[in-house]
Amino acid sequence: VLQELLVSKAEFTDICSYYFDGKGKAIRPMIVVLMARACNAHHNDSREMLLGQRSIAMIAEMIHTASLVHDDVLDDSDTRRGKTTVNRIWGERMAILVGDFILSVSSMALARIGNSAVVSILSQVIEDLVRGEFMQLGSKDDESERFAHYLEKTFKKTASLIANSCKAVSILGSSDPEVHEIAYQYGKNVGIAFQLIDDVLDFTSCANQLGKPAAADLKLGLATGPVLFACQQFPELNALIMRRFSLAGDVERAWQYVLQSDGVQQTTYLAQQYCNEAIRQISKLQPSPERNALIQLTEIVLTREK
Repeated sequence: VLQELLVSKAEFTDICSYYFDGKGKAIRPMIVVLMARACNAHHNDSREMLLGQRSIAMIAEMIHTASLVHDDVLDDSDTRRGKTTVNRIWGERMAILVGDFILSVSSMALARIGNSAVVSILSQVIEDLVRGEFMQLGSKDDESERFAHYLEKTFKKTASLIANSCKAVSILGSSDPEVHEIAYQYGKNVGIAFQLIDDVLDFTSCANQLGKPAAADLKLGLATGPVLFACQQFPELNALIMRRFSLAGDVERAWQYVLQSDGVQQTTYLAQQYCNEAIRQISKLQPSPERNALIQLTEIVLTREK
């Protein structure tokens, strides 16, 4: 269905088909579909999905993919999901236009759902993605503010999409504000945990597993969880963080500091705490196979290797 929505414009057919090839993890639409069914089961013992809820699962994946296309331009990336990026094959201008096009198709699909609260919630996601990107361009001089800045950026760039998509399907399936908050909190906590593990994998996974070069974040000048935790043990990392690992040998030095510290373990433990909170939230819903699947999914988020 995604393919059908996106190939309506012939000039974009090849590029849109390139990313929407069915080979991605599709973890976001999976969470949204499970949340929709879990909320419906809680509300009226029905596990059937509404058409609007199905649309939100597709819209979430489109917004996510558009953000990846734009991110690859900003980061000058060569690979994504083990494939050469759109910007490398078709050029930066075309990549930007395609990202915009995917967003416009998602906006039209969102308008067709016809629920103003849902439109407002998913519009917030797009604003958060842009604000998160701005936050990533800067960094905090004050060490005490740095971790809060990192977690807020992580929420905006990754977790907001999952949290707000979950909330949107809960609104379509139930009129209970408590259910809406449960759905939002589950998505927020799983989303942050997902990104924390992604940041860990940048240090622990080899490039062919991850589908992108290892230490990519350091090369982009980004200090993620493992680096910020390592900084507590190795204060000399501060100077490297402040200059965004820009001098020759900085990336390698930072890498070594992280591996000598317990930054990876502490980041993984933090992800576990977020998953525990996600489980606590979703457990408030009535039992259903989908609710149980959402609980099990937290384990997959924590133990994935790519």
